[in-house]
Amino acid sequence: MNLSDTSRRRFLKTIGLAAAPFILPGCVNGPERVVSRRKSQKRPNVILVITDDQGYGDVGCLGNTVIRTPTLDRLHEQSVRLTNFHVGSTCAPTRAALMTGRYCNRTGVWHTVMGRSLLRKDEVTMADVFSAGGYRTGIFGKWHLGDNYPFRPQDRGFQEALVHGGGGIGQTPDYWDNDYFDDTYRHNGRAENFAGYCTDVWFDEALRFVELNKDRPFFVYLTTNAPHSPFNVAEKYSSMYRGKNVPNPEFYGMITNIDENMAGLLEKLKLLGLEENTILIFMTDNGTAAGFRAGRGYNAGMRGTKGSEYDGGHRVPCFIRWPGGELYPGTDIDRLTAHLDLLPTLIEMCGLEKPRGVKFDGMSLAPLLRQQKTS
Repeated sequence: MNLSDTSRRRFLKTIGLAAAPFILPGCVNGPERVVSRRKSQKRPNVILVITDDQGYGDVGCLGNTVIRTPTLDRLHEQSVRLTNFHVGSTCAPTRAALMTGRYCNRTGVWHTVMGRSLLRKDEVTMADVFSAGGYRTGIFGKWHLGDNYPFRPQDRGFQEALVHGGGGIGQTPDYWDNDYFDDTYRHNGRAENFAGYCTDVWFDEALRFVELNKDRPFFVYLTTNAPHSPFNVAEKYSSMYRGKNVPNPEFYGMITNIDENMAGLLEKLKLLGLEENTILIFMTDNGTAAGFRAGRGYNAGMRGTKGSEYDGGHRVPCFIRWPGGELYPGTDIDRLTAHLDLLPTLIEMCGLEKPRGVKFDGMSLAPLLRQQKTS
């Protein structure tokens, strides 16, 4: 990848390898700095799906001949694909930049533990912007930007919040004895028991939210903890990969379960008549954690995995589908793009107002996304 000096600096900051200067924020808190949306008709719904530790090569349509992801493969065909899309090389830094449109180092998040995953309280989030624009906002799954006030998702613009604690189910900040099955999660700040597998719960509750808000615009942040370790999944999913020369059958099985849930999501949008006017984004938060080891598995020819400064640590899939939005399915965009571009992009595509006093490091990709494929 050949980059100019300016592009290289931007790229290194994007993946959290170069410190960004701290800009003293205004004295007004984030949500209060957000201004009202421009009035527009038929504003699109937005569903942003981000999986945890699934790499670029952990999906069939990108060259993996073993993993079963028929729904993601179909979504790939229906989407504009950002083929040179980069995030941080670990979880929380990616989520901080995604939520703010700013380099993670500016926001106070440059690690996943020891207090370095707390998004500064004066940062304006994607949920703040959508909420100020009249959208219903909900998060389902992994937050990883703070578990206590004023860092919780319900303090940062999400009107509905169903999350586990910390950076993964079973970690110290999470509810004791959670193990992915029949767990206790935080529902709008209160501990609540849920039956079933974690990924199924996140999708089921997100679809419930979608149905409740089908007559008004909504923003859903559906952020699975799978396929992050521990690699717990029903045997029917892992057994299909045993003996297939993959480094971790459970890891692949967790992804196939995600794929099945994506099928349910697409079907629900169709049944509710929301398919045409819903922007659906699928991406992941860093390179593969367990899909490529010691030459086993598939990594799309890239060097490095999760945590690496090489492409395998931070180049990830990003599919964007909006059937009614003048996008051209099957188009590949190979320009350098990043997670911090998505908030400015959605502001433009949804007709929202940019928050006052916020300087984005990302830029809107809307003009790129609307270019017709010429090849």
